[in-house]
Formats: sequence, C-alpha cells, structure tokens
Amino acid sequence: MSKFHQKEVDRRRTFGIISHPDAGKTTLTEKLLLFGGAIQMAGAVKARKAARHATSDWMAMEQERGISVTSSVMKFNYRNFEVNLLDTPGHQDFSEDTYRVLTAVDSALMVIDSAKGVETQTRKLMEVCRMRNTPIITFINKLDREGLSPLDLLSDIEETLQVECAPLSWPIGMGKRFKGTYNLYRKQLTLFTPGQETRPEDAVVINDLADPRVDELLGSQADELREDIELLEGAANPFDLEHYLKGNQTPVFFGSAINNFGVQEMLDAFVELAPAPLSRETTSREVSPYEEAFSGFVFKINRGMKLRHHRIGKDVSVSNATIFMAQDRTNVEEAYAGDIIGVHNHGTIKIGDTFTIKEPLKFTGIPSFAPEHFRRVRLKNPLKTKQLEKGLIQLAEEGAVQLFRPLINTDYILGAVGVLQFDVIMSRLKAEYGVDAIYEGIDYATARWIGCGDKKKLEEFERKNQGNLAMDAEGNLSYLASSEWRLGHTAEQWPDIAFHKTREHN
Repeated sequence: MSKFHQKEVDRRRTFGIISHPDAGKTTLTEKLLLFGGAIQMAGAVKARKAARHATSDWMAMEQERGISVTSSVMKFNYRNFEVNLLDTPGHQDFSEDTYRVLTAVDSALMVIDSAKGVETQTRKLMEVCRMRNTPIITFINKLDREGLSPLDLLSDIEETLQVECAPLSWPIGMGKRFKGTYNLYRKQLTLFTPGQETRPEDAVVINDLADPRVDELLGSQADELREDIELLEGAANPFDLEHYLKGNQTPVFFGSAINNFGVQEMLDAFVELAPAPLSRETTSREVSPYEEAFSGFVFKINRGMKLRHHRIGKDVSVSNATIFMAQDRTNVEEAYAGDIIGVHNHGTIKIGDTFTIKEPLKFTGIPSFAPEHFRRVRLKNPLKTKQLEKGLIQLAEEGAVQLFRPLINTDYILGAVGVLQFDVIMSRLKAEYGVDAIYEGIDYATARWIGCGDKKKLEEFERKNQGNLAMDAEGNLSYLASSEWRLGHTAEQWPDIAFHKTREHN
C-alpha cells in the first residue's frame, strides 16, 4: 500500500452528532461547517433544513436520484483533516435511519443543553453507540444561559449514560455571569464576548492562572475559577486517550455554539483525538481500512468500476457515484475509507448489503432496532392487496419501516422508532404503488426478535404465546408486547428464550 493511500485514510474523521433535538445541534453543525470553510455564512443550515421539511419535496427527490436524502452527509476540511459529518435526523424525522447512521461512524459528538442535562433521545442514541463502544466527545452547550452547575452536569452524564467524564474545558460562570472557559487541555483561558459572531481570533489567551491579568479580567470570579481548577485537578478523572477510544470515557467541553464560543477548542481536540477509519468485521474476516481492494466500507472507488453485489449474486456498474460536500453533490472520481458516497439504487439494494470487487464478504454490525411505535394498515380498496404487500415488503427492505405479520391473522403491522415514518409510508404507498391505505393504532408498545437453541422449548413458547407472535419481513420470529412490563414478565417466565433488541440484516 502506498504512503499516499495510508495518509489519505489517516486524515479522515467520520462522525455523527448525538443530541436531543433542542440542544443546539443545528447551530453547532453550522459553526463546524463555518470553521471548516464549507459555508460562508451562518443561517445556511437552518434555511436548508426548512426547505428539506417539505416532505413531498424530498420524496420526489429520493425517487429521482435513487439515493436517500433523509440522512445528509456534510464533508469539510479542517487543519488538513477530511471531516465527514453524518447528520442524525432529530425530532419528527427520528427514525431507524437515525440509529443506523451511528453504525457507519468511527466516533460521535454528544451535544447537551446545559439547562436540561441528558434527555431521552440522547439516551437512546447513546445505547446504539454503546453497542459498538463508539468513542464520544461531549459538548455542553448554551452556557450563555442559566443552567445546571458544571459538576451536576458531569454527574448526570456519568450516572445516566454510564460513561466516565473527563472535563477538558471549564466554564467561568453561566448566563449573565458567563465570562469564558479555561481550557484544561491547552492550559489556556479564553474570554467570552457576547454577540452572534464572536470569532476565536478575539480570544484572550492566558497560560498561567496566577497571572494578575486573570484578576483584572475576571474580578471576583478569578478566585472561583482557581478554586474550581484546583478541585478538578484533585477530583476529576484525568483524560485517558485509551479509555476514550474504547468508549469508556468522554472528554467534555463547555461553550455556546450560537456565539461561536468553545466550538473551535472542541473541534481542535476532536481532529487530534478522534480515531481515523477503523477495521470492520465481516462474517469471514476483519477488513482493514488500508486494503487496496474496494469493499463495502469504501477504500477507493473509480468511476464506472464493476462491483459484486453479494446478496443478489450479480455484478453492478457504479457510475455517477456522488460525494456530499457540505450539501453540494459532486460526482466523485475517488474515495477512501471513511468517505461516504452515494450510488444509485434501482430497487435492488437493501440495508446491510455489501459490495466488493470480487471477494464474497458480508459486513456485520448493521442491525435493525426494535421498534417503539406500531400501527395496523387498513386498505381502502381491498382489490389492491397484492400491491400493498409488494409495497410494504420493498419499503421494509429499504429500512424505511419494519413489517410484521401476526401468526394468528392476516394483518399488516408496521413498526417504527419514530412516528413520522407512518405518514411517510402511507404517502409513498400511494405515490409509488398506487395503494390508498390508512393506519390505525394497535395495542403494542415494544418488540423483540426471538432466539432459542432448544427446538422443543421454542415450539412450546410459540404454542403458548401465539397471540403475541409475528413474522417480520425477513421471516424472523418476533414477540410483540403491549408494554415493557409485559415483555419483562414473559422473559422471566421463559428463561431459555432469548429476546433480542436488535437483529442483524440477513
């Protein structure tokens, strides 16, 4: 392998942002792109987001391009690092896509609102990162407003998410008293000037807290800061790179994204500490990012090259592969491990498929997640049953929704992790399959995939729980429960049965 190839892989950083929708993710994304020179003005991300929310627009766009625009990729260059930021859709767009994005990254950035601490969506996304021990850097945002004390925030993260915190910056006051941060990573004091466009060039850098200038600049808060730092040096966990890379410790930065404050310190640490693309497991061997040959997690791609699509056993030609540069799509001549490229899908590509030059590989770790919302589908025109089935099976293959068929009746039950998916599915059934359908509530709250090595036990379980069992679109047995309590109770009664929260794509 040439030195050039190695260097290209080593300078890549592919990450996703995990946060609750209102913690300031959009603003932070915008500022990261601003520092990377990918956008020239603030507000560009918000304007684009507003345009993207016209549901019919993006559906028509998806069909036309044959690629999903629901999970955007933003690529920017910072300090000679190629940074790929995968957007994890929030709030209503929250879907299995959001979870799946996190299986494609090498690290994550967690954004927390300083007034709210850890919120539900963050907790769910963190569970996905946990499965893969993804390294996480934390940015505690909105310090320009009143919030929880820094120590309370750290203990909330540690207790709620079971990850050790290592503060790399420390705030001086908050809200109206917010004066700036002390960077423990660089041993520097950076002062805060309110106002939308504070740039890092305006920062006052002080390398020694004993410096009398600290008292001049901070007044009575100077001694508070000295005490905090002394306390931290004795009590806080020192940053340990190995712990961070294993996903056991998260370095924490404080700031205010809307004021551009603290973002660059965090970004500097991110490119220095976060891992380059990592090796990936397949069912037969581990694939190194430095391998010359193309495989599912792209090493290098040339336009028009022939690839083997292993699940269907056919060769496909990849022409017009696209790469996403801060939302502008350009045709790509080459890409390296860690890059995200879009290829046209003519209805033959499924979630979890692997592409290589020749070797039959199957990448693992691209799971389906147990749905949390369920709806029964009702056809307005009973003569369209065949089209409905075809549509739902194809949409399930795409990963847009999960489809369950109960063992005791002929219902079609949809499962999703975000409720917006149900409207999207009805809309797509009509537009793409000519099927007029509606959905209605159904008394299920959670699902698990069933596994059992003992055939007799499994048969007994099926017999006694028939009313709650269904097959998913891939023919896997699933247990649908009316509540978390009911699920726990059933699992207790059947200790030989495994209830799986995730399932690998076949």
